[in-house]
Amino acid sequence: MKRSSGLALIALVALLGWGWFSQDAAPEQAVSQTVGIQRGNLAPDFSLMTAEGEAIKLSDLRGKKVIVNLWATWCPPCRAEIPDMQAFYEQYKDKDVIILGVNLTATESSAENVTAFVKEYGMTFPVLLDIDKQVGNQFQAISIPTSYMIDSKGVIREKFIGPMDQEKMEKMISSME
Repeated sequence: MKRSSGLALIALVALLGWGWFSQDAAPEQAVSQTVGIQRGNLAPDFSLMTAEGEAIKLSDLRGKKVIVNLWATWCPPCRAEIPDMQAFYEQYKDKDVIILGVNLTATESSAENVTAFVKEYGMTFPVLLDIDKQVGNQFQAISIPTSYMIDSKGVIREKFIGPMDQEKMEKMISSME
C-alpha cells in the first residue's frame, strides 16, 4: 500500500508541476489559435488590391502594428477622420505601424471616385478596394468608419466604431506591447 501511495504522490506532484509551468503558455496559445474579430482573436487574413494593382495581404504585415480602417468616400465621419489618419501615418510609418484603409468599394458609385478621393485628400497610406464586400462582411462593418487595432503578432487588441483623431490612434497603438 505504501508503494502505490508513494507513486500516486509522485504522479500528483508531477502533474501539479506541469500545470504550474505551463499555465503562462496556455492563454497565449488559445489567443493565437482563435481566428475572429473579437479582442484577443487572431485577425482574419485577407488580401485586397490597391487602385494601383498592388496586392496587400494582412498576414504579410506581421511584425508591424496595423490599423485596419473600413470606410467609404460618401461617409461624412470617414471623411472627417482622413486628415488625422494621414498625419498619424506620416508620423508613425517608419516605426513599424501601418494603416490599411479598406474602402468598401461595393458601396461606392465607382472605383474611380475612390481614386479621385485618395488624390484629393493626399492619402499616402495603402487604400485597398473591397470590391466584393469580402472584408467588410468578414469584419462586420455595419457602421463606418470601423477600425481594428492589430498588434505585431496579428492579434486584435481594440475595435473602434466612429471617427478617430490622431490622439486616439496614438493612445491605442502605444497601449499595444
